[in-house]
Amino acid sequence: MAQPVTSTRRSACPPHILTLAPRTAWRLPSATSRTSRMASVLSRGRVRCPWHGACFNISTGDLEDFPGLDSLHKFQVKIEKEKVYVRASKQALQLQRRTKVMAKCISPSAGHSGSTNVLIVGAGAAGLVCAETLRQEGFSDRIVLCTLDRHLPYDRPKLSKSLDTQPEQLALRPKEFFRAYGIEVLTEAQVVTVDVRNKKVVFKDGFKLEYSKLLLAPGSSPKNLSCKGKEVENVFTIRTPEDANRVVRLARGRNVVVVGAGFLGMEVAAYLTEKAHSVSVVELEETPFRRFLGERVGRTLMKMFENNRVKFYMQTEVLELRAQEGKLKEVVLKSSKVVRADVCVVGIGAVPATGFLRQSGISLDSRGFIPVNKMMQTNIPGVFAAGDAVTFPLAWRNNRKVNIPHWQMAHAQGRVAAQNMLAQEAEISTVPYLWTAMFGKSLRYAGYGEGFDDVIIQGDLEELKFVAFYTKGDEVIAVASMNYDPIVSKVAEVLGSGRAIRKREVETGDMSWLTGKGS
Repeated sequence: MAQPVTSTRRSACPPHILTLAPRTAWRLPSATSRTSRMASVLSRGRVRCPWHGACFNISTGDLEDFPGLDSLHKFQVKIEKEKVYVRASKQALQLQRRTKVMAKCISPSAGHSGSTNVLIVGAGAAGLVCAETLRQEGFSDRIVLCTLDRHLPYDRPKLSKSLDTQPEQLALRPKEFFRAYGIEVLTEAQVVTVDVRNKKVVFKDGFKLEYSKLLLAPGSSPKNLSCKGKEVENVFTIRTPEDANRVVRLARGRNVVVVGAGFLGMEVAAYLTEKAHSVSVVELEETPFRRFLGERVGRTLMKMFENNRVKFYMQTEVLELRAQEGKLKEVVLKSSKVVRADVCVVGIGAVPATGFLRQSGISLDSRGFIPVNKMMQTNIPGVFAAGDAVTFPLAWRNNRKVNIPHWQMAHAQGRVAAQNMLAQEAEISTVPYLWTAMFGKSLRYAGYGEGFDDVIIQGDLEELKFVAFYTKGDEVIAVASMNYDPIVSKVAEVLGSGRAIRKREVETGDMSWLTGKGS
């Protein structure tokens, strides 16, 4: 059994956004201005980051919605005439973040290592936030996190955006943090059986661990190609820092083929353009992101990539991977095209990593996802689930059961699961929010747009300065923007308040409704 490690980067949102001054107001950037005003969105007693969507209480500085792990400092403010005086300690100003007060473990593992009060399977965002929330809420009993990875919890979405980042740079918390708060981490530990009747899990090496409460946050596993030659060398999925580091090392000055034009594939392609000799993207759809962002936005982003020397092979798929001396040399497409390739990165989706639950009695749907209710509770009392492997009721979409594999959503679900382990009766209610960065351009997205039937675009697609509203019937169900901050954060606040946004409100181009009091 792997040895337990009694083990941050900064909050995902830069803390300096909580800089308030009298008589300041949020303004929508004009479609013709060259730069967006990077103002936060102030609403309902909290401020929302314009870049990543995290929300902080304006009275306490506490993190209230994700992503991120740490809160902000609060300072004494005094206003005299036209001057604002802020009293702050030098230490607080230097740290720029504040970790909430947490309980420490009073029941260490020595003497009863075969049992734990809380077991968390999976050490991604959902698992880590669950453990931290328990400690923040005063829980002082034993917590064990187990992970297939060899590393402590890290920022996995960053892998495809910056492939040569080292594991220590990705760490969400340092080893000292886990030691200080008694959160035990079992690395390279694979759960193979969950016995819900006896509240016990069995690991691959035979080690058994009993639990009182269980969180399942196993995440997902990347899909692999099933074509001829799939076993040749230098064909990768991006799952670990080692995967990403090896790809960028082998790609320097070589020919790279990326299979899949979703977020992972496009982020990888963008990152490698300045390092590889050539980058080609193979995709079954007509345009990148078509199902997620629509045809027009997809074509705009495709053109941005083409202007950066990325070659696209659309409406086709891989027929064969050809090797020379065991290493990849060519990718043969069903369209009969043959593309030179020294490295291939596969980003064609993922499946929930829930195979170990099939005989457990814990319900799985037909696709292998774990259905949960608003409290992140499975069909088994005391067993919760969160993260990429779950379907849950999305409150503002009439409680439609959905799977949303976003970094922000995993944070939120982990917190709700922890609160309900402590019988606090919390419900998941956050508005989905994500972002990506390619060629120095950031795309932000809020809502849940699956099934949209129209896209209303304001701004200029050609200049990569636009906002796209995704509608179904008469209602706006999602929004995406580039160079139009903080409009996505503002829309997220409106949707989070329970107010519906009507299609007619965005068709005119008049965004004054966004600045309404309390919106």
